[in-house]
Amino acid sequence: MTAFLDVLIGGVFHASVLFLVAAGLQLVFGVQRIVNLACGSFYALGAYFGITAVNTAIAAGVPPWSFILVLILSGILLAAIGPVIELVLRTVYKRDEAFQLLLTFAFVLMFQDVLRFFWGANPQTLGNLSMSYGKVTLGEVSFPTYNVLVIAASIGIALALGWFLQRTRYGRILRATAENRDMAAALGANVRWINASVFTLGTLLGTVGGALVVPTSAASLDMPVELVVEAFAVVVIGGLGSMRGALVGALIVGLVRAWAITKYAELEVLAIYLVVIVVLVARPAGLFGKPIE
Repeated sequence: MTAFLDVLIGGVFHASVLFLVAAGLQLVFGVQRIVNLACGSFYALGAYFGITAVNTAIAAGVPPWSFILVLILSGILLAAIGPVIELVLRTVYKRDEAFQLLLTFAFVLMFQDVLRFFWGANPQTLGNLSMSYGKVTLGEVSFPTYNVLVIAASIGIALALGWFLQRTRYGRILRATAENRDMAAALGANVRWINASVFTLGTLLGTVGGALVVPTSAASLDMPVELVVEAFAVVVIGGLGSMRGALVGALIVGLVRAWAITKYAELEVLAIYLVVIVVLVARPAGLFGKPIE
């Protein structure tokens, strides 16, 4: 029972962060039809910037218990880079997908140098700051209260995102654009503004996700690639362009990863991609994806 709770709690915590990044990836692909490899860089940038923001805030006298608010705010502020990058992406919107992949991969390499320039090559941490909120105990299992707060924050963001897409007028315009871009433009939708706002929202989800995870793990230059590997597993399992798929895929990847770390840590990635292969064989479009015609 103790081992089960360890896997369950660890898996749901990782899934909650992974969902934020995967949701941004799904949103950008669904509306803009761009597979954004740079989502991993936004995640890493959010983590590094979050460390700097928290250390600066604590040095300025902000009480340590409020650091989670500082992290979320730093992730939101960092989303300001989204419109700038979207401007560059406009040059490849109507070109072959290979150009889009190459350009977003170029951003991964450039951001890696940016991280090395500002924060150096050594991993950065926030020490044991995540323990500022204490622990939650369930039977013989204890885990940081901070993890529960992150899970709750991710659930809140998922619900808000679902409400925004389903219940608001702008959300309906986004969904209409995702279904038929040319028709939406013909009916008066400002596609250029939609692209900028969607990419910024996708960037925000990535930077907030990176900022929230950093109190529990070190920020390193390997983060972008490691995150992209898992985020794409989520997308393949859940189905490209499906927000529901992002949620279920993140949960599956998070739980499989937590189980693999507990049993066979060396096979962490292999275990995830075995699930990916099974899903690809059984449902090539993913659990909630639509077949590409």
